Amino acid sequence: MSDLFSRRLALLGEHANQSLLSQCMHGIERECLRVDEGGQLALSEHPVALGSALTNGQITTDYSESLLEFITGTATDPSDTLAELDRIHRFVYSKLDGEYLWSPSMPGPLPDEETIPIARYGHSHIGQLKYVYRKGLALRYGKTMQCIAGIHYNFSLPEQLWAVLQQAEGDTRSARDYQSSRYIALIRNFRRYSWLLMYLFGASPALDKNFMRGRPHQLQELDADTLYLPYATSLRMSDLGYQSEAQAGLTPCYNDLASYTDSLRQAVGTPYPPYVNIGTKKDGEWLQLNTNVLQIENEYYSNIRPKRVTYSGERPIQALMARGVQYVEARCLDINPFLPMGIDLAESRFLDAFLLYCALQDSPQLSNGECGSCSDNFLKVVKEGRRPGLHLSRQGVPVVLQTWAHELLDGIEAIAKLLDAGQGHDEHASALQAQRAKVDNASLTPSAQVLAELQKGESFAAFSLRQSKRHAEHFRGQPLSAEQQAEFEQIAQRSLQEQAELEVHEDGDFDSFAAAYQASILALAV
Repeated sequence: MSDLFSRRLALLGEHANQSLLSQCMHGIERECLRVDEGGQLALSEHPVALGSALTNGQITTDYSESLLEFITGTATDPSDTLAELDRIHRFVYSKLDGEYLWSPSMPGPLPDEETIPIARYGHSHIGQLKYVYRKGLALRYGKTMQCIAGIHYNFSLPEQLWAVLQQAEGDTRSARDYQSSRYIALIRNFRRYSWLLMYLFGASPALDKNFMRGRPHQLQELDADTLYLPYATSLRMSDLGYQSEAQAGLTPCYNDLASYTDSLRQAVGTPYPPYVNIGTKKDGEWLQLNTNVLQIENEYYSNIRPKRVTYSGERPIQALMARGVQYVEARCLDINPFLPMGIDLAESRFLDAFLLYCALQDSPQLSNGECGSCSDNFLKVVKEGRRPGLHLSRQGVPVVLQTWAHELLDGIEAIAKLLDAGQGHDEHASALQAQRAKVDNASLTPSAQVLAELQKGESFAAFSLRQSKRHAEHFRGQPLSAEQQAEFEQIAQRSLQEQAELEVHEDGDFDSFAAAYQASILALAV
């Protein structure tokens, strides 16, 4: 344990500061595909009873019309966040007619690429822009990859905690710059250590054979319809999942906020020849928003993002540049198909301790060599993390995964004790012990448990559908109160009205709107 880490722990362990850790904020975004009774992708439109995907802040769609996304508000206690996520699930199930929410991250049997429906958001300019952006994603990466689902975990430390640390360390920068630099430092450590999350929570060691669409691969055949790797933890996060040649050179090492925003500014303003050859329109129909490496900054696939709540009409990069980092979004979490919501309180408690460890631990800048090593460690764990005797690279030296994992857990345990002391329970320590058990016994990991089920003779698709129906019974067996149901229905109805008003009061044409949007990208790239 480093001296700096120890000093920060001692400072936050002081009685006057103990309550600060209980003021961390949490939010969860959960994606899931809608499927029919037989587990096939639902080709129906986004249910109108759920409101407008454009303007409902709790229930929207991600890439596909079939890919729902549930978004909680923020709360200081993750149990409140999960309770809200639970209510959203129960409301959605009250409106799904003969359909189910797919339980794992990897999709089941998919129709051909042309048939997978792109999400639609109505006729307003912003609604059309979201649709064209998704057309661009299909063109660049294919629709199949866009049907992968995950969980995003949003987390922030209270500004008062940053102020206490800044004062103690005598840092003379502005509060905004100090806070931003410390969030970027958190992200650097997340890059160093997020392989541990893949080992502990990865839950996609197998996939449906048709996901590969006949592409060459090194997966093994588990049965006629299922492919897998015997020691994989998260094929979703491997090079079989999210991948992009255009983005291959886009790996910010997060040495400061400016270098991060500059790399994205350059990408949204730099033409990429294969996209240029395609163009933005064909026969007057939009194909993609532009021909640059990224259409917009959120197209960049990353395991974690620095974030700032945006104002109306403001771009994410503009918000970060103007007001600094406000929170982080961890994006590498698989959906656990054994859990109705894909995540539970124990995982959330551990994530809090892990993210705080990343925030408080020393975080020197990443050299080019270490930057590559972080990526290599991550990729090694997602493809063979449960392999006995697996070695990772730490500062250029081989280290056994279990040895490094226990050393990290020792540091995280100190955070867990502080959190429990401030909140009057032992849930963080209990969650941490559950993770230690997984390090000592790989069969306890979700990825191993998924494979154990499949090796009983069930295909990936059959197992996933069985879990989906089990979770449907769980939510439908606990309906919302009449008051809660009415509140969700009012939100849904209000969102439909908001979309209608946007469409009625729209000025100008979409081409002019898209041109102005592109101009804002070019202005950022100057």
